[in-house]
Amino acid sequence: MSIVTLGIDLGKTVCSLVGLDAAGTVVIRKRLRRAGLVAFVQDLEQCVVAMEACCGAHHLGRVFDRSGFDVRLMSPEYVKPYVKAQKNDDRDAEAIAEAATRPTMRFVRIKTQEQSDVQSLHRARSRLVSERTALINNLRSLLLERGITVAQGRKKLEAELTVFADEEHPDLSPRIRGLIEDMRAQWRSLDERISAFDKEFMTMAREDMAAQRLMSIPGIGAINATAFVAAVGNAEAFGRGRDLAAWLGLTPRQASTGGRQKLLGISKRGNRYLRSTLIHGARAVLHRLIHEPSQLGAWLRDLSTRAHKNVVVVALAAKLARTIWALLRKEQGYQRVLAA
Repeated sequence: MSIVTLGIDLGKTVCSLVGLDAAGTVVIRKRLRRAGLVAFVQDLEQCVVAMEACCGAHHLGRVFDRSGFDVRLMSPEYVKPYVKAQKNDDRDAEAIAEAATRPTMRFVRIKTQEQSDVQSLHRARSRLVSERTALINNLRSLLLERGITVAQGRKKLEAELTVFADEEHPDLSPRIRGLIEDMRAQWRSLDERISAFDKEFMTMAREDMAAQRLMSIPGIGAINATAFVAAVGNAEAFGRGRDLAAWLGLTPRQASTGGRQKLLGISKRGNRYLRSTLIHGARAVLHRLIHEPSQLGAWLRDLSTRAHKNVVVVALAAKLARTIWALLRKEQGYQRVLAA
């Protein structure tokens, strides 16, 4: 029995394995508990080990890579077409092994432990921001049910709540005032925790040369820079800048057929967190860049005469993604080019 490609369908406790020989014939089907998976694979001769890029895959990928195996991680959506009828774990493992043998398959780079750590910090910060947003919306609804409306903006709501804390309001009972004060305390706690993450990301960015290069791009701060370095590394997985923009879901969705091109809105595929932070950064610097005497400013001025502001923001975010790719690949800082 000679296994050339081993497909592993990862589960929380039990994993399914399917091994293919050089001709693509299934030579082994096995189910193992996750605790014994590493020992079993390491006892095999070196081969291709294929997995979907899901939770825990990067850790196992690092373990198998250190043992000399050719580890190939793939997006689950690329594996799905190879799943035969009557889906089950064994069929999934077989599909993973078969997909890994395709010469046109796109593989996911194994993330280092440091990259995984930084991504975990970003996810924790994102969760806190979501909790703060939910808390603010809860406060607004609480006030609205008592006939009190507050203008949009977190700072305006914070200022209004300070007034309520200092003065009596006829529509707020003592119990509700106490509840609002308790929610304000939660809000302050979340602000402190988010601020601590921001400081940590700033420290990381100052110590990382790649992040420093990205921070020279307009609209890219410490949060964006550290998130991109953790997600794409040196961007070797992308052949060109547009591939990175497409991976982020910032390029048009296609429905072309019969030689006729039909482009729809952006696909919104890929990493939602990176896409949203990039769009927020583009929106923050759009007003400044559009008045600059640079090629980028001239392009934005021309585009703004033909498209809605939101379209201009997304287009700028896609251009920033391409710029990020160029700086990571060429290892140089951002240089503003003046308009002719």
